[in-house]
This record gives sequence, structure tokens and C-alpha cells, in this order.
Amino acid sequence: MLTINALCWLCQQPLWFSHQGICRCCAGHLLNRRETCCPRCGLPAGSRRLCCGRCLLKSPPWQSLLYVTDYRPPLSRLVKKLKYQGGTGLARVLARLLVLRWQEERHLYGRDKPDLVLNVPLHTYRHWRRGYNQTDLLARPLARWLGVEYLSQGLERTRAVAPQQTLHAGARRRNLRGAFACHADVAGKTVALVDDVVTTGSTMDEITHLLLARQARAVQVWSVCRTL
Repeated sequence: MLTINALCWLCQQPLWFSHQGICRCCAGHLLNRRETCCPRCGLPAGSRRLCCGRCLLKSPPWQSLLYVTDYRPPLSRLVKKLKYQGGTGLARVLARLLVLRWQEERHLYGRDKPDLVLNVPLHTYRHWRRGYNQTDLLARPLARWLGVEYLSQGLERTRAVAPQQTLHAGARRRNLRGAFACHADVAGKTVALVDDVVTTGSTMDEITHLLLARQARAVQVWSVCRTL
């Protein structure tokens, strides 16, 4: 039976399972619309298996970048609703899409399963103003479905910084230097680092260097969207 009063967030058609939030047709469409991108940096490339020329010249510090689609409608609207409009019910919906993407890439390309999930932290004041951290809401169901450890306080933002979206790439990197601390034991572990959107990668770059300095074996970046 169809679930009463449960509609797909995208097409507004009735859902068989209300907790999924997005129907099978829309989920399939989202997962099939991604361009061929480099498995390391996530930017357009000629192969989904081999690193692109950019990464061969200068690769990012993380091992791989997993995301559902690039940052455009309809998924970008859902991310904004989760992040800025209190749409916390969307967190499980978007996390499910990430898991489906990981299952696809694990089957096709042998994507490793992480040992530990960490989320990108908000500064205490910004967390208080918003009332929640959207990356925490994404990471919790992800870790549970993967059957791996999740530490919500594993990373800390130690100082407030200017909003990243207001800065150019070079300023973003300078803005984040020394802005994070790690309180998790990551030695010898493959860590999945969860964010909602990856733009220039400055945040992920800073945190990844921190985790590798703490002897993490590898860092995977997991994000709902990637700006191309």
C-alpha cells in the first residue's frame, strides 16, 4: 500500500516508503545524471577510474571524493532547505542518496568502506544560531547504515571564520588555517569526512591534513553535492 500523505520531495507523487523521502524514479534520475568525473578531486575528467591530469600534477590530500550530483537543481534546493531553512527532515533523505552512490561505486570501482565517520563541525556560535549542524544530521544515519563508528565531537572548529562563500579560493585557504582540532583517535583508520557541499575543497583540504597528521591511513570526502 502507498503511505498516506507521504509525497516525494521532488515530484510530489505518493511514496511506497515515507522514510525514503524521494521516490525510486527521482532517486534513479539523480544518480544517473552525474558527469564523468575524476574519482579523486571530483571534477570533470575522461575516466571515473583513473585520476585526472590535474591530480597527476597536484593531487588533493584526500584519497577519494564521493558525491551524488553537482551543485544544481533540484538537489541544490534541497541542500539549501536543509542548511538554511530548518529542513532537518531532509537529512536522512540526502544521506540515503549518498549511501546509494557509495554502493554503486563500491560495486563498479571497488570503493573502500571507511572505518570511521566524522562530520565537518560548525563553530559553537554558528551552531547555536542555526540550532543544528546539517553535516551531523547527514553523518549519523550514514554511519548507522554503513555499520561503522561515528564521533559527533571528533572534530572541533576552534575559531570563528568569515563565511567561505564570500571569499575567493586563496582567501578561503587562509581563512581556515588552524581553524580545526581533532579529538578522535584516527591512527591507522580510513576516515569518511562528511559535508553538504564541496566547492573549492579548502575546508576538506585543511581537515584532511589535520587527520593525516594524526596518522589516519586515508581520508575519503563524502558530500551531497560538488561544485564543478
